[in-house]
Amino acid sequence: MKYEQLSKDIIKNVGGKENVISVVHCITRLRFKLRDESKANTEVLKDMDGVVTVMKSGGQYQVVIGNHVSDVFKEVVAVGGFDTTTDQDEDDQEKGSLFDRFIDMISGIFTPILGVLAASGMIKGFNALFVAVGWLDDTGGTYQILNAVGDALFYFLPILLGYTAMKKFGGTPFIGMVIAMALVYPALEGIPAASDPLYTLFAGTMFESPVYIEFFGIPVILMTYSMSVIPIIVSAFFAVKIEKFLAKVIPSVVKMFLVPMFTLLVVIPLTFIIIGPIATWASQMLGDVTVWVYDLSPIIAGMFLGGFWLVFVMFGLHWGLVPIAINNFTVNGSDAILALIFVHSFALAAAILAIWIKTKNEKTKTLSAPAFISAIFGVTEPGMYGIALPLKRPFIFTLISSAIGGGILGFFGTTGYVMGGLGVFQFPSFIHPEEGINTAVIGSLIAVVVGSVLAFVLTYLFGGINKQETIKPEIDADKSVAVTTEQVDLVNGEVITSPLAGEVRQLSEIKDESFASGAMGKGVAIEPIEGKLFSPVTGTITALFPTKHAIGITTEDGAEILIHVGMDTVNLGGQYFTSYVEQGDKVEKGKLLIEFDLVEIKKAGYLVTTPVIVTNPDKYGLISFTEQHIVKPTETLITLENDAK
Repeated sequence: MKYEQLSKDIIKNVGGKENVISVVHCITRLRFKLRDESKANTEVLKDMDGVVTVMKSGGQYQVVIGNHVSDVFKEVVAVGGFDTTTDQDEDDQEKGSLFDRFIDMISGIFTPILGVLAASGMIKGFNALFVAVGWLDDTGGTYQILNAVGDALFYFLPILLGYTAMKKFGGTPFIGMVIAMALVYPALEGIPAASDPLYTLFAGTMFESPVYIEFFGIPVILMTYSMSVIPIIVSAFFAVKIEKFLAKVIPSVVKMFLVPMFTLLVVIPLTFIIIGPIATWASQMLGDVTVWVYDLSPIIAGMFLGGFWLVFVMFGLHWGLVPIAINNFTVNGSDAILALIFVHSFALAAAILAIWIKTKNEKTKTLSAPAFISAIFGVTEPGMYGIALPLKRPFIFTLISSAIGGGILGFFGTTGYVMGGLGVFQFPSFIHPEEGINTAVIGSLIAVVVGSVLAFVLTYLFGGINKQETIKPEIDADKSVAVTTEQVDLVNGEVITSPLAGEVRQLSEIKDESFASGAMGKGVAIEPIEGKLFSPVTGTITALFPTKHAIGITTEDGAEILIHVGMDTVNLGGQYFTSYVEQGDKVEKGKLLIEFDLVEIKKAGYLVTTPVIVTNPDKYGLISFTEQHIVKPTETLITLENDAK
């Protein structure tokens, strides 16, 4: 029940259950396919507690949650009653640009297996590390069993992809699995080693292929499909088309077994004869192209991929590179793409560490700890969206540092030999199967150190951390100065707490001249993230507008406070506002005064920026304002002083 309300709010603000085609999740994000993205309340979602940010990319509406996304996903599915066993229908798949559909396809196929894929790679990497340092003998039983644990998924990868690809394309997943099982069937894989070829096709070309068997007189080019990626995905695509056609023409009474039977009888021979060889050649060419680009200049390739990887992640473009990397492991036994982006999470972690140490903002400091830990382990979204991007400079310094780290990795020729884990768990994947720990592995350590130190120093010295987080209040030379409550000893003072949860802004920033000019009094504005207004002081309700959008409170010591919810919201006539007090009531600090519907007010076209004003500032010799960027109810917002020591 922990995330029930959050899940309800998310579903409501993505346009409701009826607007959701499908929902899946990756390491940090809920990935929605929506029928109409314009129905989603993006700004409301971004402001929710429990939501880091919202991204739109690759035809998906992505709600970034953080490390506990799997728990939220379970609650979203339960609350929404969504069916996670099937994907969107064929008509929905056709929506969006070709590129969006491609990215959506790749993410839909690979996202479900990323966790176990990374886990298997980590086991293989650590097993190689144990052999390299002499803890295990590669002929011993312990090594063999651990190798089987780590290698099983990769060897039978087509079977898993057969399931996820068929599910993504809208077919029966088990048909895809059976197609993949046929591709890795041991008896067929062993034929080339046990017999001589009948003849050779395409002799003298790059596609030269010996033929060992025929299917009704048609030559079959046997390939090695274990650990392959592209052949099964292409086969699954055609299998779905054939399955749907057969389902329309075969009578319902025998449909249950005849549809899969004829689908398999058509697709599996077709895959061995045509799809498999062509897809395999395409895989080999794709691998050769990436190696060729890398060979042109490993340093430039490293700087480009390292520097822009986080940008790719922001827009979901990294999904176009992940299958290439997996294909490289299959075709070449190694991959440089995922190796060259290795430093990015450490650079981000270092930048967040600098922010953590230097910031005076308590909320930022609180967020930095888990974001730093997540980044060390390769999960970058919490730190990127929650801290680095909003502060801008730390994000830029992270990209620069990651680019330099990528260049160093390219210089040392650091390459991955298994699809390993993320962050620190990726280190073992760089260990050469035969050479063990070599200069390439040492280079990865150097790259991490250089990238991390650079990101930390740049962010600490030039990140403008507190400058960007501090609200600069208005200064009237006669009446107030911009000081914090820690910088002055109070005498006969009053503390006004925040009536709302939200972002603090200067009055001069708001779009209302009467407030922005200071004519109404001294104070600050709050951009609320929750539609609840609490009393900032103990006092008496001296004014309550009939429209309930504004309220005046006078404290026991005579401070007069005006709180005005939104700009021009008087025009709503009280709609979307509920008051729990009346004029003349005495209230305690922290009492709920008014509730208002943020979503509906924004939909009606009104700003919800809320000025909190001291309307009798002449009574005080000194007025100071919070330096917090984000405030919660009961946190100090304004300090009034009659005198100072």
